[in-house]
Amino acid sequence: MLLSSLVAQASPLSEQQVKQLQGLVSQLNPIQQAWVSGYLAASAQLAGQSVAVAPSAVAAPAATLTVLYGSQTGNAKHVAEDLGKAASGKGFTVKVQDLAEYKAANLKNERFLVIVTSTYGEGEPPENAISFYNFLFSKKAPQLPELRYAVLGLGDTSYEFFCKTAQDFDQRLAELGGKAIIARADLDVDYSIAAANWQQQLITTLEPEFAQAPAATADVISWPGASQTAAAQSSYSKQQPFSAELYTNQKITGRDSSKDVRHIEISLAGSGLRYQPGDALGVYFSNDPQLVKELLLLTGIAANTPVLLGTERLTISDALTEQLELTQSYPAFVDKYAKASGSAALQALVADKTALRSYLSERQIIDIVREHPALISAQQLVDALRKQQPRLYSIASSQAEVEDEVHLTVGVVRYEAYGKPHLGGASGFLAERLAEGGSIKVFVETNNNFRLPENDDTPVIMIGPGTGIAPFRAFLQERDARAASGKNWLFFGNPHFTQDFLYQVELQNYLKQGLLTRLDVAFSRDTAEKVYVQHKLLKHGAEVWQWLEQGAHLYICGDGARMAKDVHQALLTIVQQRGGKDEKAAQQYLDQLRIAKRYQKDVY
Repeated sequence: MLLSSLVAQASPLSEQQVKQLQGLVSQLNPIQQAWVSGYLAASAQLAGQSVAVAPSAVAAPAATLTVLYGSQTGNAKHVAEDLGKAASGKGFTVKVQDLAEYKAANLKNERFLVIVTSTYGEGEPPENAISFYNFLFSKKAPQLPELRYAVLGLGDTSYEFFCKTAQDFDQRLAELGGKAIIARADLDVDYSIAAANWQQQLITTLEPEFAQAPAATADVISWPGASQTAAAQSSYSKQQPFSAELYTNQKITGRDSSKDVRHIEISLAGSGLRYQPGDALGVYFSNDPQLVKELLLLTGIAANTPVLLGTERLTISDALTEQLELTQSYPAFVDKYAKASGSAALQALVADKTALRSYLSERQIIDIVREHPALISAQQLVDALRKQQPRLYSIASSQAEVEDEVHLTVGVVRYEAYGKPHLGGASGFLAERLAEGGSIKVFVETNNNFRLPENDDTPVIMIGPGTGIAPFRAFLQERDARAASGKNWLFFGNPHFTQDFLYQVELQNYLKQGLLTRLDVAFSRDTAEKVYVQHKLLKHGAEVWQWLEQGAHLYICGDGARMAKDVHQALLTIVQQRGGKDEKAAQQYLDQLRIAKRYQKDVY
């Protein structure tokens, strides 16, 4: 121990004092030790005493690796936490922090910085990274000549703006004078192995420099505002999901509805899993056996052919049914399948990224193989496909009411194309292939960026058309259980009142009992002129502005491609018209609401 070496160097402390000090220090975490050190130094100065310390005992400040994450669905958060644990295991002092919680003013003091981030929508940063992103690209951003940084991007190659936020961060940090520790990596949805390799390269590169600093601690430093959720206390996670039982599968749209929406109830009994309103449930699923059978027939592969998936050996049929992605299409599959099949048409398509993106937007994996059947090997097919990713669904219940259950509101992906019926992977599994009483693998994905206000007196405005109603059902259950006195205003929309009014009875009961202060609905196909939730917002703009000025928190859940943008534009209009602000000031007003966590989105 350090104190033992001090005694050997003629410490001014007696042996008994050293023992007492050792006893105290052993009970303190690194942050407490640092505070005590500063306190003692200040006390000595106030007492007018000169403290002589052996030069060898004076330690330079320990280097800290700051790991920040921008995460929309939780993947970047998990990768950042894994990196923190790995670096900590090598003796690094590590701080892992949500970008929403990070004080941008501290950036100028950082020496070793890692940013792990996803990209949302049309190349935009995830919700929790917006404030930091805006700061970094503003005039307020400091020069960073002493900074060494690394950026890891997570994304999906099927989207046009693949990993753009990571690319933006990398470019901007370099412009401000930072030096890259290792090259940025842009990873696709099947990122696990590549992320682990990048992590190892980063740690190996940094080890010599961190070895020069004192071995301060092997713990990951907690950050202000960080919370250990109850979900983290369970032994079940994305890597080790819980095998749950399906209780209920109930269709909640009418017989003549153009939509098939299911109310799903799942038992979590015995799992220890806990969740909060705003969290999501990760769902693993099995692919349609008929889809697997057709795919094997088109490629001329026998179902019992053995293949290698990573280090696991199994049959091609089992691999396709349980572990590989067969519904969502992506550029890498077309590229690899084109090479395996020798298809000149697909190879030409791969060369034209714009045409390829348009082609993939309308097709599942099976459509591509149907159009270009070819005799290939089982291993070639496996190598062309990526591992199946669990689907995340906003939780539609509060554990304060449903206890060891979790409820979902699932829109079934179902459509006709190219003369064939198509069904979504997870939604089709839940709706059609999993019987009540059947088993399903699940985990809880926390979302601290979509939370009810801590103060139960705070009013909330919830905008959730379609299946976007899910988290707001949870919000209302939670506020009911807590007897929260804050006002609640819900905007809901769907095509038809008689066919698509999800949870109608529940919402009307909440309205009658007073829990739901206001309920405004927009059924777009029931009137000659289509009316959506953004139109209802504008119609009641004066009251919306009044609620916001009274401190209301505002939430949006649902389609991010169109609805969320239309609602945001409506809010800008309201702030301009009712608040007497120009466009720039209105945007700043909404930005400040975001920073204060009074404007939160859960969009997909």
